[in-house]
Amino acid sequence: MTVTSQPSHAAGSQPDLAQLLRPVVRESSVSEVAKRLLDHLSAGNIKPGTRLPAERQLAEALGVARSSVRGALSALDVLGIIEIRPGSGSYVREGTSEFLPRAINWGLMLGQRRTQDLVEVRTYMEGVSARLAAERSTDEDVARLEEHLRHMREAGSDVKAFIDADIAFHLECATIARNTVLSDILHSIRALLQVWMERVSDIEGTVSGTLCEHDAVLKAIRDRDPEAADRAMAEHMRMASARLRESMNPADAEGPPQSS
Repeated sequence: MTVTSQPSHAAGSQPDLAQLLRPVVRESSVSEVAKRLLDHLSAGNIKPGTRLPAERQLAEALGVARSSVRGALSALDVLGIIEIRPGSGSYVREGTSEFLPRAINWGLMLGQRRTQDLVEVRTYMEGVSARLAAERSTDEDVARLEEHLRHMREAGSDVKAFIDADIAFHLECATIARNTVLSDILHSIRALLQVWMERVSDIEGTVSGTLCEHDAVLKAIRDRDPEAADRAMAEHMRMASARLRESMNPADAEGPPQSS
């Protein structure tokens, strides 16, 4: 079985995945193989619709047993990242707009360093966003934030509506901050916000806690108090981090909160 792309790196072609992969250094496992494959898929090295190399080729490229490759492919299939077609092979799924949230979710479940770093950086960016929003907001800006918070309160049992309004609140803060670089970065990690909220939405106290925390951020911005806005957002990030950690490992929920 071969990859549908050409092995050359000429313009318009894409590299052969088997050529990109390096042997797994530490003891092989399904998760390690899956992470290695996911790194290349999320980096855009392999386009949607591409047929992956056969299990034998992947196992040789990674230096692992075929059983590890088979388990990794099955996991990526369950996540909807690839599609295993019996008698044909494994293919990267279409729908690239939905790929990043799945990749982030997988990274969170595996404790992937790059995903953890993204969660950590978001904490600081959100704090700067809230501080600048408090310094630069107009009455019209505050009114828009109030509208997003109202939509969160009125979402009721509609989880999607609540998450959409929550994300809109954070992105609105970035817009109000009137820093194009900050706004662009926060908009670019919207997938992280989506996955984050989806993972914690069924944890008891998430809705009430999130509403209270957003209300504190809104009040500080409305009062044009940068210090209070920074503190309120930091507290929101601290609590959100604890909820995220609980969603991944309930036994650790009482431990010291991680950055998020």
